[in-house]
Formats: sequence, C-alpha cells, structure tokens
Amino acid sequence: MKNESKFYNEIKKNLFEISWIRIENSVILGVADLLGYNVNSTFFTLELKVARGNKVTFSPHQIAFHIRHPKKTFICVKGQGSRSPKLFEGAKIRELSKEGFKSKALAQGYEEIKKVLNSL
Repeated sequence: MKNESKFYNEIKKNLFEISWIRIENSVILGVADLLGYNVNSTFFTLELKVARGNKVTFSPHQIAFHIRHPKKTFICVKGQGSRSPKLFEGAKIRELSKEGFKSKALAQGYEEIKKVLNSL
C-alpha cells in the first residue's frame, strides 16, 4: 500500500466524525484528494501529502487548484516517521512548497486538526 493510501486510512480512523469521499480523478488535474463534510454540514477539500524529510512536493496543477480556491481547502502533511500530521490552509501552498514540513501549521495532531475542520 502506498504511503498516501496508508495516510488516508489513518485520516478515516482518526477523523471519523467527518464524512470523507475519496476523489480519484485523472481527468481534472490538481483537484484535492478528499472531499470532507463536517458536523456543521460544511464541505471542504483536503489534499494529502507524505513529506520526505522536510520536502513537500506539489504538481503545478495542485498549486493552481489551491491558489484558485483559497477558501475551505486544506493540505494535511505527514512525515514518514512517527511525526504527527500537520494541517495547512490551501492558500499557503506556495509557502509550504518552499519551506516544507517545518512551515507553521494551522493545526498539528489529530485532535487539533479535528477541532479546526469541525469548526468550519
């Protein structure tokens, strides 16, 4: 199983209050991996990334998607080790691409991430 698939299973297990739809899309490039629907009936997208060291890599299409859709879009990044995941606003994709996993996150760890996503 690929790292991102494992990460998705971890998301479903730890953020189970949110209804997740996995977006498998090879037609419209750059669209986020997941569509979430929270306890407040709010939709949002979540891009999943597994960092290699500090580096977080995005395609030009992913960058364009998050720049074009800066509201209610998020990026969740997990390190390859046992580091807890970090949540970033989609609008911060350029900063995240440049500074990597060490960038200042909106939330870190599943409990904090859950609070942010359920407060939308």
